[in-house]
Amino acid sequence: MISANDLSPAELAALLHFHADAGVEWLLEEEAIDRFAEFEAMKAARRPAAAQAQQQRPAAGERSAPGQAQVRPNAAARPAPAERAASGPQPAIPDGEAVQQARFVAETARSLVDLKTAIEAFNGCNLKHSARSTIFASGDAESGIMVIGSAPSAEDDREGMPFSGKSGQLFDKMLAAIGLTRSAILLTQVIPWRPPGNRAPSAAEMDICRPFIERQIALAEPKAILLLGNFSARFFFGENDTIHGLRGRWKEIAAADCVIPAIASLHPQDLLTAPVNKRLAWNDLLAFQAKLKSLSLLRN
Repeated sequence: MISANDLSPAELAALLHFHADAGVEWLLEEEAIDRFAEFEAMKAARRPAAAQAQQQRPAAGERSAPGQAQVRPNAAARPAPAERAASGPQPAIPDGEAVQQARFVAETARSLVDLKTAIEAFNGCNLKHSARSTIFASGDAESGIMVIGSAPSAEDDREGMPFSGKSGQLFDKMLAAIGLTRSAILLTQVIPWRPPGNRAPSAAEMDICRPFIERQIALAEPKAILLLGNFSARFFFGENDTIHGLRGRWKEIAAADCVIPAIASLHPQDLLTAPVNKRLAWNDLLAFQAKLKSLSLLRN
C-alpha cells in the first residue's frame, strides 16, 4: 500500500482528482484499513464453525426422525427478510404515487422559501438518498432573469450550491462578460439532487423532479430564461437533438400560467471539455444579453 507521505504534491493532487472524477467524495474511515488482512482473519474465524457444521451434518443415507425438521447450519443466525428490510433505511421507489406527491408538495408551496423547505423534506426520489445536498435556487428572485442548469455535479453536491468548482468559475466569467453576476439573477438546476456518478437522471426521476422546477419558475415569474446544457434544453424543449442543434434559438416554455422566452446554450463544463465551442456560447450570451436589454432587465 502506497502511503501519501511517499507521494509528491503533484502526484497527490492528481490522485485526489482521479478519485473525485470517479465519484469518491469523502473517506469513510479516519485511518487506512488493511482489507486483505481483515479478510484472512474472517476466513480463519470461519474454519472452526465450518468443521463443526460438517460433523453435525447427517451421513449419507441417514434421515431425520419422523417429525424432526432439518435445520441448515447457521440458518437460525440469518435474519428474516422482514428483519433485513427493517435493518436500515430503504430508498424510495420512483412511481406514479411519488409523482403525485411531488405535484401536491409543489403546488401547495406559496413562496420559494416554502418550496425549498418542502423539497428538503421530500423523500420520494431515489436521488436524494445518495446525495449529500439538496440544491435549490439562489440569487435574486425579483430580477426577472433565470438561468437553469442540468443536475448538480460532485462539486455542487459538496458545496451545496449550483455551479461550483472550475465549472462555476467559468460560469461567473460568462455572466460578467454580459454585465451580470450570480447575485443579480436567479440560478437553479432542473434536478435538485446529484445523480450517483453524475449519470443522467432516469425518466421516472425526471417526472418526480419536474413539478419542483416548474413551480420554481411559476413562483419567480422570470421574463427570460437561459438554459445551460444538453439535459436542460431537452427537458424543457421536449426534443432529442443535441445541444448543438438546440442552442441559439429562442423558444417559449410554459410553467403553470407563465409562458417565458428561453434560449439554450452550452454548459460551462462542456466548454471546459471542448474550449473550441466557446465562440458558440459567446454568440448565445450576446443573444441573451440583447433580449434582457429589450425587456429593460439589463442596462445598456
